[in-house]
Amino acid sequence: MLQSHTDNRRTIGSYWEASVPEPRLDRQLIGNALFDVAVVGAGYAGLSAALKLAQAGVSVCVLEVEHVGYGASGRNGGFCCLGGTKLNERQLIRAFGLEEARKFVAFQVAGVNLVAHRLDSWGVDADRHSKGEVFLAHRPKDTAGLQSEGAFLKETFGIKTRYLSKDDLDAEGHGGPGFHGGLHVPYGFALNPMAYVQALAEQVRTAGGKIFGKSPVTALSQDGDRWRLETGYGLVRAKKVVLAGNGYAREDVPKWLHGRTLPVMSSIQVTRPLSEDELSAQGWTSDTMSADTRILLHYFRLLPDRRFLFGTRGGIFENEPSLAAMRKRARSDFENMFPAWAHVEAEFSWYGHVCLARRLTPFVGEVPGMAGVYAAMGWHGSGIAMASISGEKIAGLITGKLRREDLPAPLQRPFARFPLPGLRKLYLQGAYWWYGIKDR
Repeated sequence: MLQSHTDNRRTIGSYWEASVPEPRLDRQLIGNALFDVAVVGAGYAGLSAALKLAQAGVSVCVLEVEHVGYGASGRNGGFCCLGGTKLNERQLIRAFGLEEARKFVAFQVAGVNLVAHRLDSWGVDADRHSKGEVFLAHRPKDTAGLQSEGAFLKETFGIKTRYLSKDDLDAEGHGGPGFHGGLHVPYGFALNPMAYVQALAEQVRTAGGKIFGKSPVTALSQDGDRWRLETGYGLVRAKKVVLAGNGYAREDVPKWLHGRTLPVMSSIQVTRPLSEDELSAQGWTSDTMSADTRILLHYFRLLPDRRFLFGTRGGIFENEPSLAAMRKRARSDFENMFPAWAHVEAEFSWYGHVCLARRLTPFVGEVPGMAGVYAAMGWHGSGIAMASISGEKIAGLITGKLRREDLPAPLQRPFARFPLPGLRKLYLQGAYWWYGIKDR
């Protein structure tokens, strides 16, 4: 049942906000506090680190700028899938070697399994569905690439993909004039991301971790043998710090972050519930989560209540004219891809930040030159599984149960700074223009 939110939290108008019971609000940090570890950001990575630390008997707090679920962990499309990098498997092999690429793929699978285990063991009703993910060729010429990719993944990584012809797609409920073939990858599932992140936060509280809402960290500095984290109404002194703000991180806290990540926007629309006749008219009846083969991809899925979720990449500037243009472009794409639903209104529309890194891989480890400060960020739009397991690994590094070299090599590499970081969004705009041409 959709809920009405009436408290003073900042809302974004998402379907996820309306689909869960009123979540608990954590109190603001007021005054001074002492903890072993302070985590910045109450998303999947930060809460996962805090949970593992609290379970190990470490005193830990999480400092969140708004409330649990306000950032990407409560805004995303709910695809718990492989990913976390914009490098494909062939590029990973070239950059890190076959063995490390295999470790990284296995790490992604372990992340998906971790989230599934959590939902099962905690008894969370997160509207889980979809066995794996389907990638859809948006041009006839892309079908050969999908077939080649499927064979490569089977041979090199043991991933049992399945190629779907146009007839297969139509027969299995993936109908649309712009879908010419598909590749089914058997790992992953769809879920309500807000239900998951709220359950994760509750586990942190139960384990003894403290979560402070409305407590943005405005400064980070050394204070003797501890780190000092200042907020609007208080401060925390901690031996260790975890940076887990991802696309919502402040670039000056610490200054090392400046120019090393690039937050871009992803927008989502959710329709009203569709009738069986409307679903049949379009030929889309599958609940398998899907994405197309564009660089500026679209991602979409049929929700359990028969609403349709449709997401797009491509927004850069966060002002109202740009946001309105992004919404209009997304609606146009939706109507072109699903013409039988051109009359179907979107009841919910929102956007969030995707965190990109220059080298297109996440970073999970200790920040160079800042002993005791760790980062777990840069999920490139696929953070549910990757952030969850990476948060646990950060906790392992902090407690000494894990060594840096135990992580796959793509995660060990610290973020590089973008050239001319002040111009990042301008040259990204040029890249998006070029990607749009290549996607045609």
